[in-house]
Amino acid sequence: MSLNTVAINQGMTRFDGHAEVWLFGYGSLIYKADFPFLARRPASISGWTRRFWQGSHDHRGTQEAPGRVATLAPAPGAVCHGMAYLVTPEEFAHLDYREKNGYLRLAICIAFDDGGSAEGLVYIAASDNAAFLGEAPDAAIAAQIAGASGPSGPNRDYLLALAQALRDMDKPDDHVFAIERHLARLG
Repeated sequence: MSLNTVAINQGMTRFDGHAEVWLFGYGSLIYKADFPFLARRPASISGWTRRFWQGSHDHRGTQEAPGRVATLAPAPGAVCHGMAYLVTPEEFAHLDYREKNGYLRLAICIAFDDGGSAEGLVYIAASDNAAFLGEAPDAAIAAQIAGASGPSGPNRDYLLALAQALRDMDKPDDHVFAIERHLARLG
């Protein structure tokens, strides 16, 4: 699959005709909502785990030195915590462009921390996309993050902001926090 997934995402018709749709964010969408939304609620999805396995050639790295950003990996029994945003379909054009580097929309059940659930969507960069970097030891991921920077700034800022947002939500993530510890050792 190409790095640019905008056209593929624009072909998704699952939520056509809906006046509003819930969007689940698990990476930078937790702390950087650069789009208008109608509501925002802490939430989770089941069966997925957050992993720094996706390359960032357009935001937190370059073609020559890609950064690493979060995606989701299937994990039976796991729960991934994040933030849900109620948006109008007009926001998909911006979101599709923002998430264009290998991420595809996926319909998913979102459970809200304060009760209830709703069908919504999430952007996931699966292992078959051209920017997928895959699994690596936490120390190696931290070293790559330490050396990467792109148009959206240093890759380390992304990791540190995500770790802090998860702390603020009181939702620890062993993978994120382990990479953060390795990054701190690098200076």
